[in-house]
Amino acid sequence: MDALSDVLRAARLCGGVFLDAEFTAPWCIATQMTPALCAPFLGPASHLIPYHYVIEGELFVAVHGEAPLALRSGEVLLFPRNDPHVMGSDLSLPPVSGRDVILSPAGGGLRSIRHGGGGATARMVCGYLGCDSASSNPIVATLPPAMKLEIDGTGPAEWIRSTFRYAANEVANGRPGSETVLAKLSELLFVEAVRRYLDGLPPEQTGWLAGLRDPAVGRVLALMHGDVARSWSVDELGREAGLSRSVLAERFSRLIGMAPMHYLAQWRMQIAAQSLRESSASIAQIAERIGYESEAAFSRAFKHSFGSAPASWRRANR
Repeated sequence: MDALSDVLRAARLCGGVFLDAEFTAPWCIATQMTPALCAPFLGPASHLIPYHYVIEGELFVAVHGEAPLALRSGEVLLFPRNDPHVMGSDLSLPPVSGRDVILSPAGGGLRSIRHGGGGATARMVCGYLGCDSASSNPIVATLPPAMKLEIDGTGPAEWIRSTFRYAANEVANGRPGSETVLAKLSELLFVEAVRRYLDGLPPEQTGWLAGLRDPAVGRVLALMHGDVARSWSVDELGREAGLSRSVLAERFSRLIGMAPMHYLAQWRMQIAAQSLRESSASIAQIAERIGYESEAAFSRAFKHSFGSAPASWRRANR
C-alpha cells in the first residue's frame, strides 16, 4: 500500500470554488475564505486549502508571522491550513477585505475580482480545495503555512503549466465547463505540491512526510497502511524494518511525533470515520475491518477520539 496515496485519499480532496482575479497597482487585500462561505459551491467540507495561480504580472504575499513571498507569472502559492494572508503590489498599504471585492456573475460562470488603482496588472486564478479536518490529517497538519510551486516548462510540471494555461483561456472565453476543469486540476495540483515538498525536505526535518522518506519508518508506515486490521506489535514491525524494537520506537517517535502503536490507533479511527460517513457498512463490520475484536471495544475507542458514539457520529456527519 502506498501510504502517501492512502492518506491523501482519506483527506477527501475536492476542488470547486474559483475566482478570476485581476488587480492593478497599487493594491493590497487581506483574505481568508471559510468553509461556510464556500459551501454553496463546494459542498460540505471541514477545511479549505486556498491557492493562487498567477497568469500574468507579479505580487507579494505574506502569512502572519512569515516573511513575504514574491509571486510571479507561472507560479502557484498554496495555503495548506488556510492561514489568513495579505497580498498586493505593496504590502505596506492598508489592506481591504478580499470578500468585499468579489463580484458575482450575472449570467453564471466564474466569480471575479477587479480591483486596484489602474497601474501594472496582476491576473490570477484563485482556487479552493475542500478537505477533511487539517488537524487530523498527518500530511496537511505538518505542511508549512504557505507552499510555493514553480510551474516551469520542464519535467512533471509541464502538464500542470499547460493545463492551467488551457483553463485560463477557458475562463477568459467564458466557455462552459471551466470550473470542472479547474476542480480536477486543483486536486492534482495539491498532490504534486506535496510530492515536490517531500523531495526537497532537508535531512533534519521531522514530521509525517519526513518519516515516509526514512527507509525504516517508511517501511513501517507502508506495512500498517497496507494491513490496518492486523494485530501489529512493535517487535514485529521492527523485524520487518530491520531494526530492534527500541531503535524503531525511538526513530518513529522522533520523526512522526508519536509511538508506532499510537499512530496505528489514530489511523484506524480515521478509516473508521471515513467508512461511517461514506459507506453503509454496519458498525460491527467497520470494527472488524480495522482490527477490533468486538463492536463494544471499537465504540469505546471511537467515542474517546471523536467525542460521540459511532452511530451518533454517523447521523451527524452523513
